[in-house]
Amino acid sequence: MEQVNANNGTGWIEVVTGSMFSGKTEELLRRLRRATFARQKVVLFKPAVDNRYSETEVVSHDSTSLSAVVVYDSLELLQLSKEAEVVGIDEAQFFDNSLVDVCQKLANEGKRIIVAGLDMDFRGEPFGIMPELMAIAEYVDKVHAICVRCGRLAQYSHRTIKQSDLVLLGEKESYEPLCRRCYQMFNENDESEHL
Repeated sequence: MEQVNANNGTGWIEVVTGSMFSGKTEELLRRLRRATFARQKVVLFKPAVDNRYSETEVVSHDSTSLSAVVVYDSLELLQLSKEAEVVGIDEAQFFDNSLVDVCQKLANEGKRIIVAGLDMDFRGEPFGIMPELMAIAEYVDKVHAICVRCGRLAQYSHRTIKQSDLVLLGEKESYEPLCRRCYQMFNENDESEHL
């Protein structure tokens, strides 16, 4: 549930999470646009590693975009968001472990923090700091894609190319959203090929 910040000195953390192609970034951008429309001071951050669509914008899969500040380290957010009432953070799973403390500090200063990121990696395991962010957040929204194989709700980001690195930036050429059943079928097939 989206909250509106009256900035009465009480901040909070919102997390929007799910698989690839589930609309996480789209929802983050929607919330930030509403805050801007309400004349709140907004700043959006993205990790330097994510340059898929743009170097200086956060861009959703449907090509919606907003200007963003590119950061290399979570601690940069503290200095760069001093004037902001609302702080947006995209692709949180790519940030270092300090992001959890940074979000806590900013929320304690009365800021509304909106974080978007993948909940699981391509192996179906919790991704980076996302479990910790979800644990400390006041609000967590899990969004779902649609399974490209059967049409059910999808919560897995299935990697379609053979590449074992944890971080592999890609789009539809590298990933597809799958439901639990289809994801399990693909993993069983992969395991039987290696026997």
